[in-house]
Amino acid sequence: MTLKQILADADQRRYGVGMFNVINLEMLKAIVEAAEEENSPVILGFEEVHKAYMDIETLAPMMVKAAKEAAVPVAVHYDHGQSFEGIVKAMHYGFTSVMYDGSMLPYEQNVRNTQEVVRIAKILDVSVEAELGHVGGADGGQEGQNDPSAFYTDVNQAADFVLRTGIDALAVAIHGVYRSQPKLDLDRLKAIKKRVNIPLVLHVGSGLSDQDFRNAIAGGISKINIFTDMSLAAVNTLQGNVCQCDKPNCTGAFSDECLIERDKVNQHHDNSQEAIVQRVVQRVLLQLKEGQGAHNAPELNYPDVIAATINGIKAEVRHKIEIFGSNGKACASSCTHSGGCSCGCQKD
Repeated sequence: MTLKQILADADQRRYGVGMFNVINLEMLKAIVEAAEEENSPVILGFEEVHKAYMDIETLAPMMVKAAKEAAVPVAVHYDHGQSFEGIVKAMHYGFTSVMYDGSMLPYEQNVRNTQEVVRIAKILDVSVEAELGHVGGADGGQEGQNDPSAFYTDVNQAADFVLRTGIDALAVAIHGVYRSQPKLDLDRLKAIKKRVNIPLVLHVGSGLSDQDFRNAIAGGISKINIFTDMSLAAVNTLQGNVCQCDKPNCTGAFSDECLIERDKVNQHHDNSQEAIVQRVVQRVLLQLKEGQGAHNAPELNYPDVIAATINGIKAEVRHKIEIFGSNGKACASSCTHSGGCSCGCQKD
């Protein structure tokens, strides 16, 4: 299913659909299961900068397969693509939507590049999202400057950009930098929505409050990108299941010292949430290896870590789906423009 199809009903009835970034099989499983349990449409995302964690050649077939087999509408989206090579490769692998990010380029160059992506995508029936304005400090991106409003989306440019490029969704910058307390410019959002006739997208959704999300959706946002909050949920779950293990045979690194807290304060390490998770898993595997054959080998094993990670991410995704209001909307989002519903029901 394409991004355009999934967002059509959300845009009309003012609810949001989450795009949850995927960097491994555990995240993929958690997101799809959460969407199915909530009977919600969902968007699986792969961000170009996340190729450091998993290459698209490996992950794309799994994402596309999961989308086709899911019991709810699922779009597979290539996010923040800055290279034509990466965007075309995503289309080749079966992604149903792509985002071209030319937000840091001069305006006219952004327009020309986006037009070219749209031209190619339309031939393949792939939806296109683009960005105007820039929220600093996005996942893997640059940190914002002291005055974030300098990067906010210009209302007049937004109308011109949508008209000239023919995109299917527009990512708008309406709040401050990622590493400061976000504050939504809702007046700007509403003004943009009055000038454009396509769904609007909120990037860097992690860190916003539940009420912020509700206000943004009421103001015209139809798609919200989430990644960091899922990573935090995984780490917090691991902390509860590994570092604070209450099983009788939890010894050494499992109980004496909290793995995650110890790694967080280690200034010689990469302290991103993803790196912390990776180090925790490595330490657990080492502990298991050292405990092989011992009478007091720890009861916690690697499958426990995987299960805990999936459950933590799933709980966070379900929470976001409920806040966005897409729960129970799986059928409605699959309805065609002609009014028919592939799931056999009618729009409520």
